[in-house]
Amino acid sequence: MERFGFVGLPNAGKSSLYNALTGGGALAAPYAFATTDPNVGVAKIFDDRLDKLAEMSASKSVVHASVQFNDIGGLVEGAHSGEGLGNMFLAGIREVDAIVFVLRAFLDPDVPGPTDPLEHLRVLEIELSLADLDSVEKQLDRKTRQAKGDKSLLEDVRLLTMAKETLEDGVPLYRSDMKADDHEALKPFFLLTNKPVLAVVNIDEEQLDQVEEIIDPVRKELDVAEVFGACIQLEAEAALLPADERTEMLEGLGLGEGALPRFVRSAYHVLGLRTYFTTGEKESRAWTFRAGSSAPQAAGVIHTDFERGFIRAETIQWDELLELGSHAAARDVGKIRSEGKDYEVQDGDVLEFRFNV
Repeated sequence: MERFGFVGLPNAGKSSLYNALTGGGALAAPYAFATTDPNVGVAKIFDDRLDKLAEMSASKSVVHASVQFNDIGGLVEGAHSGEGLGNMFLAGIREVDAIVFVLRAFLDPDVPGPTDPLEHLRVLEIELSLADLDSVEKQLDRKTRQAKGDKSLLEDVRLLTMAKETLEDGVPLYRSDMKADDHEALKPFFLLTNKPVLAVVNIDEEQLDQVEEIIDPVRKELDVAEVFGACIQLEAEAALLPADERTEMLEGLGLGEGALPRFVRSAYHVLGLRTYFTTGEKESRAWTFRAGSSAPQAAGVIHTDFERGFIRAETIQWDELLELGSHAAARDVGKIRSEGKDYEVQDGDVLEFRFNV
């Protein structure tokens, strides 16, 4: 399961976002460090394609894909050196797959802290970069000493030296001009700014008609990331309602399905994740795979035996299957394709695997 770490200043709305996405019980209070221990929760990735397939198949069970969210305490200036328990909090997201910046834009005189999302972004990027610089310097020193007796470590020294030079200039690694292969090679060093990033700008209800105007400066500044605007408190309240009441509330405010489902799907795609489906009377299920995966690799997501004994994959796109009404009808008109080991699975494929172990 892919993991996302929330990062923000105190009172930015991280815990409310966590609750909205996971239905969790994280304390959301208008004072700093209400969150002292990381909260970890799972959010479903609701996908109407899956729901429609389940309805077609009259499935007894529907299993959505999901992602994990880690909510840590708010960071303050000096967090990298321990201010505000910052180091302890940062340790809680070293191993996540992507960072989600929660940036405050809402106005509330009862909640202390800055309301300029660019100021939030400035502090967070500085703190994450300085924390990475400290980590890189320690790892580089160790690798340099080890490389004197083990030349295979010289590549690690090169990578860490390049990262150090970037971070010393105050540039997060995700903003650097490093090659994709170098970013990939740095992953084992668990650097915070070497991860993909997204940003959620937290607005209040009175700002809903100004969303694009408010988030545009953040989008221009953080041009390497997806940026969303959301009234997190409103959507957290909607998340507590039954599905029909939630839909009615959000549509009544002109928000459609709400910003958070779109955010989750975008977060999912930022990591290069895609979805294929299996569907039948017993179960309809969404399976997560990496973009570019071959049919045997995608089969291995279900079970390693499927990959090991892969023979072929019978496939059709979800919308085409829905239009035809069933696998049997699709077979009758020759729309089910038989794909071999070289087939690159596409987002939205409905698959049946044939294998022999």
